[in-house]
Amino acid sequence: MQPSPEQSPHHAYPDHWEADVVLRDGGTARIRPITTDDADRLVSFYEQVSDESKYYRFFAPYPRLSAKDVHRFTHHDYVDRVGLAVTVGGEFIATVRFDRIDARGRPASTPADEAEVAFLVQDAHQGRGVASTLLEHIAAVARERGIRRFAAEVLPANNKMIKVFRDAGYTQQRSFEDGSVHLTLDLEPTAESLAVQRAREQRAEARSVQRLLAPGSVAVIGAGRTPGGVGRTVLRNLLGAGFTGRTYAVNSAFAADQATIDGVPAHRSLGEIGEPVDLAVVAVPADRVPGAVADCGEHGVQGLVVLSAGYAEWGAEGRERQRELVRQARSYGMRIIGPNAFGIINNSEAVRLNASLAPERPASGRIGLFTQSGAIGIALLSGLYRRGAGLSTFISAGNRADISGNDFLQYWYEDPDTDVALLYLESLGNPRKFTRLARRTAAVKPVVVVKGARHSGSTPPGHAVPISRIPDATVSALMRQAGVIRVDTVTEMVDAGLLLADQPLPAGGRVAILGNSESLGLLTYDACLAEGLRPRPPIDLTTAATPQDFRDALAEALADEGCDAVVVTAIPWVGENGEAESGDGEVLATALHAAAATGPAKPVAVVHVEIGGLAESLAAATSTVTQPRPATASPALGVPGRPAGQPPTTPAATPATPAPGKAADDAAPDAPRAVGRIPAYPAAERAVRALAEAVRYAQWRRQAAVPGKVPEFLDDTIDEQGAAALIDTLLGQDPDPRGRPLEHDEASALLACYGITVRPTLPAPGPEEAVAAATRLGYPVALKTTAPHLRHRADLGGVRLDLDSEAALRRAYGELTDLLGKPAELRPVVQSMAPRGVDTVVRATIDPAAGAVLSFGLAGAPSELLGDTAHRLVPATDRDAAELIRSIRAAPVLFGWRGSAPVDTPALEELLLRVSRLVDDHPEVVSLALEPVVVATHGLTVLGASVRLSPPPARTDLGPRRLSNY
Repeated sequence: MQPSPEQSPHHAYPDHWEADVVLRDGGTARIRPITTDDADRLVSFYEQVSDESKYYRFFAPYPRLSAKDVHRFTHHDYVDRVGLAVTVGGEFIATVRFDRIDARGRPASTPADEAEVAFLVQDAHQGRGVASTLLEHIAAVARERGIRRFAAEVLPANNKMIKVFRDAGYTQQRSFEDGSVHLTLDLEPTAESLAVQRAREQRAEARSVQRLLAPGSVAVIGAGRTPGGVGRTVLRNLLGAGFTGRTYAVNSAFAADQATIDGVPAHRSLGEIGEPVDLAVVAVPADRVPGAVADCGEHGVQGLVVLSAGYAEWGAEGRERQRELVRQARSYGMRIIGPNAFGIINNSEAVRLNASLAPERPASGRIGLFTQSGAIGIALLSGLYRRGAGLSTFISAGNRADISGNDFLQYWYEDPDTDVALLYLESLGNPRKFTRLARRTAAVKPVVVVKGARHSGSTPPGHAVPISRIPDATVSALMRQAGVIRVDTVTEMVDAGLLLADQPLPAGGRVAILGNSESLGLLTYDACLAEGLRPRPPIDLTTAATPQDFRDALAEALADEGCDAVVVTAIPWVGENGEAESGDGEVLATALHAAAATGPAKPVAVVHVEIGGLAESLAAATSTVTQPRPATASPALGVPGRPAGQPPTTPAATPATPAPGKAADDAAPDAPRAVGRIPAYPAAERAVRALAEAVRYAQWRRQAAVPGKVPEFLDDTIDEQGAAALIDTLLGQDPDPRGRPLEHDEASALLACYGITVRPTLPAPGPEEAVAAATRLGYPVALKTTAPHLRHRADLGGVRLDLDSEAALRRAYGELTDLLGKPAELRPVVQSMAPRGVDTVVRATIDPAAGAVLSFGLAGAPSELLGDTAHRLVPATDRDAAELIRSIRAAPVLFGWRGSAPVDTPALEELLLRVSRLVDDHPEVVSLALEPVVVATHGLTVLGASVRLSPPPARTDLGPRRLSNY
């Protein structure tokens, strides 16, 4: 909403303060600045506030607002006087206002840095987290305007408002003066305030998803009058799944006397139903969707599943139609799955919801599945069904204009019915948030991701999201840093999901292999080595082995303390007539289940070749009773909103029952246990790859239980304020939005503020200047060109090393200019020689979507030609720095490869941490490269540095909670 002409011309309407938010109950609302056009809305809002709430706001009976009050509360300069409103359906449900004051509490202007703040929330909307959300936003506005503290006067009886301030996590002071509580809040974000904000975000967004997945009633808008069509298909699937709530069919074309369709009440509009509807499935043409959404909003529908196509996937006109759909739905407090969605499924027995185009509800299980593609969703449902896997929930979000994979990570994080989260993603709307949520969720249950559209260089049609410039290899590395299991294909996702859903996590990479085929055992052995596992020599039971032999061998392998996992390989038994014997699959499955039930809790996978009935029998749990699931969080992990070590709320577990996603060594080693499905694979490589992913994930879980940290000693050698002042000077009063590269001396000065010394270089525009520079620096020296096309290219002759005399230097200078060109083109420099070592490169870049990324590799061909570079998100911890160095393929070169002396990796780790800290402290540093960094046996030398500064990009991940605007 834009202000009217009489709004103060000195300060433009701050439209960046507008935000859609999710409230505590899962509904949405809009926050925006109050303008002069809001007088009628303000009066109407105030009339609906109780006398008690008015008394708490004004400390006296205040039945109505005077004209003067209305003028004061709607006229703001957006600097010293600011008002925000929360709206639903275009009407106010809450307001907040601050007025800048001086030390005596009188009205003031900048540079005064304190403001008095006051809230008013309609009684009907109290308890929804409105005031808490408003406080986040008004605090962010205040900080933007140079206000550092809020002062508030609250009556002692106003416990709700006192609690809002107390629970916000800000540093605060409290006193009792003149019959009221005086509160002062320091608005600088703290670790506690950020934790509170994110815990509230999680609860609100999870609740918004729960409202969609567990509705008490569903209306299908667009259910056809005749069989067939999208709407009628969804209605049939709802009924076929046995939905436990109420179901309605809505179509404006129904005859006035048509009472039912397919046995459910038929209505021409939602208003005719006469009862609340929680979820609406919209299956009408795109041009009729706005009318359907308005009908839903006016009758209190909580959420929408929009199956209709014709949106962003159709081009610019469709994208605008999609934006308007989101704006319209959110204005009524509703969230959307879709448009162009395939639908949602919730297999909970209390719900049994199939609001999708899938003809059959899949079996119940422990896997949650999210996909952005309907076609991929169909394929995944089919693949999981064939392999006997069950789902807790399924979501195919289509264009995911509103609800995305991030929202479902929030939901699955605490969902007791989901042990593994599988996501097929074609784009990441908010990569920073995805990484944060994935890390938290992966700490308690596996998250497996397939990323489509990896190499297309463009966003899939229909996905209006920020463009990320980082390569797919970097995205993969960052996902693994967050504990995400990144796989390449949907087949691999299903393979990994089956193992993780029904088997405990391995304690290590030691793998026992047993079976009745020597060849299949060797293939499995080779696959284990290729995946970095530590296989034991295969145990060949011979082709004469019976199911009992398999049972005995598996039991022995599981009992072996030197084994962390077992792969069983099996080929069909062949009778005397040369034909495979029937029925052996079921018998073998029973034997393997029995061995697994009596042995220690270790993962078991089966590789089989055409054994009839084996996969199906292995996929059947040994008990028809659903086993309680123990919490999967490590005791060392704290969960937002709970004391450290307290897991998400789940049913208590039988002590002897190990859980999928729980480390095997956490279970009682010799107790009999209930065993679920044992995953079966048609190829050794697939089974081993799934097992290797489980091993790597389990290792990450163990490490994540004790998070890394930034060493405190860095604080004594870092001049953060000096660096900030230097950056301000270098950027100037009116910085170029494109940024500017720093000269060598400027970059060296900035890096020095963080304890990073760049070896000096002196220009050598001629041989005499080169000799003078060498005399000043001391021999031996290096002569290098700095022309962009020759920089760091020793292979082209642009670098001459170990020049130990004036004669050698003059000779090298002449050869250089004769071979490559004139000095003005080459821009030669002289630099003193560094101790011999390994040349490495350290980089940091800021991607607009993903954030700051720290990278490391060996200089030259390994990183540039082979792409052997490791990446971590900033800020990096000491563990991240150590892993960066060790995760490149060429890492052995740093640790004494082929008899060479190991280099000083602790010094390299410290350098990485200093670079990370610099980029994290100063987002104006949008690009930084140290190349080469020569790492010797003792210490290191930074020979070259390039830095680019730019006005800092917006950091939406650190601001108040808001929904993405697509």
